[in-house]
Amino acid sequence: MNIKKTITIGAKTENPLTIKRMGYGTMRLTGEHIWGEPENREEALKILKTTSENGIQFLDTADYYGKDVTNRLIAEALYPYKKDLVICTKVGAERGSDKSWKVYDKPEELRASIDNNLKTLKIEQIQLVHFRVMPGTSTPFEASLNAMFKMQKEGKILHVGVSNVNEEELNMALKMGHIASVENAFGYEQRSSFSLFGQEVRGMQEVMEICLENEIPMIPFFSLQSSLPNNENKIAVVAKKHNATSAQINLAWLLNYNDLILPIPGTSKLSHFKENIKAFDIQLSEDEMEFLG
Repeated sequence: MNIKKTITIGAKTENPLTIKRMGYGTMRLTGEHIWGEPENREEALKILKTTSENGIQFLDTADYYGKDVTNRLIAEALYPYKKDLVICTKVGAERGSDKSWKVYDKPEELRASIDNNLKTLKIEQIQLVHFRVMPGTSTPFEASLNAMFKMQKEGKILHVGVSNVNEEELNMALKMGHIASVENAFGYEQRSSFSLFGQEVRGMQEVMEICLENEIPMIPFFSLQSSLPNNENKIAVVAKKHNATSAQINLAWLLNYNDLILPIPGTSKLSHFKENIKAFDIQLSEDEMEFLG
């Protein structure tokens, strides 16, 4: 099977962004529990520089990673940015000084997050922002998303996406404005919603049909999470055939699953990053995809 090499964010808008179908998620560049500076700062900067050297055109970040750590690392490593680089951030959460995760989705809070992202990334407009839904929030979904579209009209945001959404929220979002992308959990071993540390993590499987119908790019997080060990045996079989790692076959499966998926595997190890991007060149056959299921 030959995979589609590029994907377009905002294809039906006046500002389409066509990029390579392999990005990089920066979350793991931070310290333990997604807090503080990286254990190896030089390696973190090297990974970011290597993304550029290897044609990666999409970076996924958030100002609550660190907090502000990944944004500052991106700016230090890559600013001034290449014209074809798309930096995607997300808002809707905040970190407390005790390293806790807090809902931060009131309109004024989202505006503060966007302004902070603009400052720390050293840019005047963010090309893609995902509003991340924190289940259990007291803020109405429409109020938060309206704030996003308002900032888009102001020019602070080019494209608006949503993250961690269920079917009802995604359908509601599509009635409110153009949704450029959806970022939910999805990988070979975990495709549907699950609970993590008492929080609901929404899976891509539940909203995939809506995305396919509307041709919305899907950006999976936790794509290398292992939770179904019985299926790992199938991955191992295919990996051995290709002389590849299990992570590489996981990513190759994502690329072959459908053309609207944009993988963003994250790692804090340069060696793992170089392994991951090689998945882009692994061709899985139809028989192998059927075998993997």
